[in-house]
Order: sequence, then structure tokens, then C-alpha cells
Amino acid sequence: MELPKEYKKPPTSLGEWIIAVLVKRLPLIGLIMLIVWATDKNTDPDKANWAKAELIVKLIIFALVIIFIAVIGFGVFANFADDVNWSDFD
Repeated sequence: MELPKEYKKPPTSLGEWIIAVLVKRLPLIGLIMLIVWATDKNTDPDKANWAKAELIVKLIIFALVIIFIAVIGFGVFANFADDVNWSDFD
């Protein structure tokens, strides 16, 4: 029985993983490389799945930060709105 081609490849080496993690930590280049690794057909499937998982986690964290900033912003605005004497604008 012949194994599929993706199972014949040697596993990604420790050095390659260290370089991938270090590149991922660079602010803009890391995001671009995650997108490339996640979408490129020639990327190792393990690295592609890792890049997809990292992108999903980044999107979830980004959404939570936006929600947190919006809640804090609305709270600050509501606090200032309570202090305004709205009859001065009539």
C-alpha cells in the first residue's frame, strides 16, 4: 500500500518552527507571512494549519479589543453626556 505524498515528507524541523515563530512576531511582516503560509499551496500542511489557527486567534482578539474599546468609549461618552446641561443648547 502506497502512502499519500503528504505523509512521505519529513516533519518540519525545529529550526524552521523557530524561524516561523520569530517571523510571526514581526508587526506587519508577521501578519503578511501568516496570510502567505495559510494560503500558499506549497507550504507544509502543518505550517499552513498553524498559520490559519494563528490568523483566527488574531481576528478573535481584534474583535474583542474593538468591542472593549467601544464599551469603554460609550461609557465615557455617557458619563460626559450626563454632565451636560442640554437646555443650554436650545
